[in-house]
This record gives sequence, C-alpha cells and structure tokens, in this order.
Amino acid sequence: MADTAAKPSAPPAIRLSGISKSFGSVRANRDIDLTVRKASIHGIVGENGAGKSTLMSILYGFYQADSGTIEVGGDKVSIPHSQAAIDLGIGMVHQHFMLVHNFTVLENIMLGAEGAALLSGGIARARAELKQIEKDYQLEVDPDALIEDLPVGLQQRVEILKALYRGADILILDEPTGVLTPAEADHLFRILQRLREEGKTVILITHKLREIMAVTDMVSVMRQGQIVDTVPTAQTSVEAIAEKMVGRRVLLRVDKKPSKPGPVKLSVRDLTVVDSRNVPMVKNVGLDIRAGEIVGIAGVAGNGQSHLIETIAGIRQPTLGSVELNGEKLDYKTLDPASLRDEGLAHVPEDRHHMGLVLPFEENENAILGYHNNPAFGNGPFLSISAIRDHARERIEQYDIRPPDCRLKTANFSGGNQQKIVLAREMERDPDVLLIGQPTRGVDVGAIEFIHRRIVEMRDAGKAILLVSVELDEIRALSDRILVMFDGKIVGERGAEATEGELGLLMAGIAQSDSEVHAVPDPAMVDIAPGQAPAETQIPGERP
Repeated sequence: MADTAAKPSAPPAIRLSGISKSFGSVRANRDIDLTVRKASIHGIVGENGAGKSTLMSILYGFYQADSGTIEVGGDKVSIPHSQAAIDLGIGMVHQHFMLVHNFTVLENIMLGAEGAALLSGGIARARAELKQIEKDYQLEVDPDALIEDLPVGLQQRVEILKALYRGADILILDEPTGVLTPAEADHLFRILQRLREEGKTVILITHKLREIMAVTDMVSVMRQGQIVDTVPTAQTSVEAIAEKMVGRRVLLRVDKKPSKPGPVKLSVRDLTVVDSRNVPMVKNVGLDIRAGEIVGIAGVAGNGQSHLIETIAGIRQPTLGSVELNGEKLDYKTLDPASLRDEGLAHVPEDRHHMGLVLPFEENENAILGYHNNPAFGNGPFLSISAIRDHARERIEQYDIRPPDCRLKTANFSGGNQQKIVLAREMERDPDVLLIGQPTRGVDVGAIEFIHRRIVEMRDAGKAILLVSVELDEIRALSDRILVMFDGKIVGERGAEATEGELGLLMAGIAQSDSEVHAVPDPAMVDIAPGQAPAETQIPGERP
C-alpha cells in the first residue's frame, strides 16, 4: 500500500510577516506579508516611494522594522545590522555600487572579509576561491583590473561576486539594470538564471517590466507601502502589472504627432573633447538640432555621449570645434553652466547625485539650484524662503514628487523622485534648448509616462531637445531623429522607425549596407517567456 502521508514542504527562503516601518509621519511599509521560495527569482515592483527599497533594507539590516517578524530558511531571526544579514547568507547589490574605484577587483571583493592580519596568505586563498566562484557561475572578470577601468556591467559583476564570496544564498538586487545597456542587462539575466539553477534565491527590485517578464518566477506588486498582489509571472502581463503598480491604466507607448522642425537652435561643428588622461572621447562630432524636434543619441555607455552632452552644457572644455546656440557662437572660455542657463540652455545631467543635486539640502533648496538669482526668489543677496518653498510645493504637485514635503532632505527621497526634482527644475525654466541625460533612470512606469509626455509637450512648444539614454526603447519612442555614437564618433543617423537590431549593430561599430542591417531581427519583437534566457550577447570588456 502506497504511503499517502503528505511530505513536509521545504521552508521558504524568506518569510516576512506584518512588517511595518515609518519615518516620522511617512509610513513606508504597512503590514507587509511576503514569502519567497528557495531557488527562485522573485520580482518586486512598484512606483517610486512604494516602499520596495525600504523593505529590502529591513531584510538586509540597514533599517529595523517597527513591527513584524522575519524568517530565513524557516527560522525566526533578528537582523540588527548588515553583518547579521551576511552571516545569515543574505547579500545585496545596491543601485549605486559600493566599490572603491582605485582598488582592484580582488581588493574590493576581500574588503571587510580579509580573514587574517597578514594579508599575503589571505590574498592567495581569496584569489583561488574567487576563481572557483567565477567558474561556477560564469562571472569571469580580471581580478587584478582596477574598478575605475571597468565598464559598469563588469562593475556590477564584481558586486555579485563580492556577495557570493561572503557566502550569500539569497541575493537582493536593487534596480540592477539602471546603468546597463540592453546587452549587459541580457547577460545579467543569464547570470541570475545560472544562480537559480545552482540553488540560489534572487530578489529583484526593478521598475522595468521587461525584466520581470524575462527572468522572474513570481512577482509581487507594491503600492503605497503595501503589497497589493503576488502572482506567478507566467500568469500575468506587463499591462496588468503596470495597472496594479499605479492603480490605473498606464499608456505604455509614447503618444506623439509627427514633429514640425523649425530653425536650428543648437549647432555643433567638428567638436573634439579629450579627458583628463588626454584621451579623445569625442572625435570631430557635428550635429544640428532644430526647434520642435527631439534628437536622440544611442550608444553603449562610454562611447562619448556623456562627454558630448557635458561639453555642450559647459561642464567640460572643448579641445577643438565650435557650438552655436540660437545662431550665436559660444565661447566656453568665458561661459559656464550658469551663464548658459541665462542664454536659454538647460541641462538634466546623467548623474543626478554628483551633478544634479546636493543630497544633504532640502528639496526646496535643490528646486532652485542654479536659478537662485532669479528675482522671484528674493531681492539682491537676500532670499525669500517663503517664495522658494511655495515654488517648490507647486513643482511637487505638478510632478507628483513623493513624499510631498519640500522640507525633506533630498537624500531621503527615492531615486526616481530625486530625478523628478531635477527634471522639474530644468523643464519649468522654459529653455530654448534642453539637454537630457538618462531622463528616466530609476523612474517607475507611471512617472515614465508623465516624463515622456512632458518631453513631447516641450518639443511641440518649439523647444529643441537633445536626448541621451541607454534605453533603446526610450530613444526609439521619443526621438524624431536618432544619432548613434561609437568610439567617440557619430557613425550613423536613423529615423524613429529604426529597429533595436539595426541600432544595436551601429552601437557595436558594425557598419553594414541598408539591406543587411534591415535583415537583422528586432529583439523587441521577439517574445521572451518567463524564465527564458534572451539571446547570447558578448559584452564589451568581457574576458573570453
């Protein structure tokens, strides 16, 4: 007679019960229950400020919950700090990497886990262990390379290796593809699937619904500090997830009419820019942007886009060439970003933390950075604090910045809401030319819809917009013309109808005839089932 007794199921990797967390009057998490199965990839999605990062910070020991319990592997645990989380086998890869740039890969991986006062023996052991981890999980990277010399995709790989080196069985990734190209993101997906196959548990926090559909087994949706649904990924859709995130139907495409270009507003001729090592990063670039059009620049990170946009904005000095704004040649020896703002050139920088915001400042202070001499904010050297705060409250309402507190330190806003603070400041100054770097990096699907609509409205109002983004979908959706940069040069121009495959070839420096290029399948049109790996792609800088 067969044994009909039910076999006990394995305990989940993580079980959170009744987790709540408040920061003053702001309730970030509200009575959250979450179960994550072992050896699975579990996605957590939600709008900016929905409480995703707070919840994972509690699991990793950065914050302490006000109430609720945590179980790891079926055992109730206390996680008072990050070292306790690491001891429990929990690792975290942060949205902004925690690496020392002038240290080698091996030094970063060992940092804080040296294992002995005398480093020589520890280094040899770490090198051998790292080599084995790389082999097991296909995470190859040169252990002696300096972090500052690695592309961001490989830097992220170092963060994953660092967690695995410390014995992580549960890996939390917070917005892991925010700084990755599509090819690097696809390679990351394959790494995560390999980790799952080896019995690791992955928790993926992301705004990007393509990632959820491509790689997760289960997805939990958060809204206003609560989990509103948890479903198997195979049983849901992008549209359904987006609606649960925002609480309404979301337009997942950019709705815009054909552009009506006017006169040239920005003209760049033969521009060459070298970096601090005297290495040319922009090489003889020329372009025109007209009133009423959006020109997008596509390219793998590090091919000159950042140097180009920063030079036009006055942050870097051009080596050769010229720039004209509204028909007037700009003298960058006498002009700086502040004076260029007065001339009608606004700039949303790619790196909001280092160039767009002063994080210890209050929101209302960041809302006027660069525009503090405006008479609306005071008279002479005396600022009107009430006028500044009233202005900030208006922008908070217009751009749905959360929480709606203009006195809150900017560091305490989520990344997406920090981005909205910068966008509101620059967009609302009615510039003739707007330079935008990575407009929706770290921004949720509802806010992306709003930002895209606002960019198109500016175009339709006759503004000239230069857009740099690593998101090819974003470039294709917003741009009236697309320029592709490779090795510091513009290697091609395409219309808005260009496919992802066509642009990808140009981004890789492969110049083919039109017939050959158009024969390449468009990856955006290929259905990727949940758990199915995208096509293999070689990442620049990866060891063979």
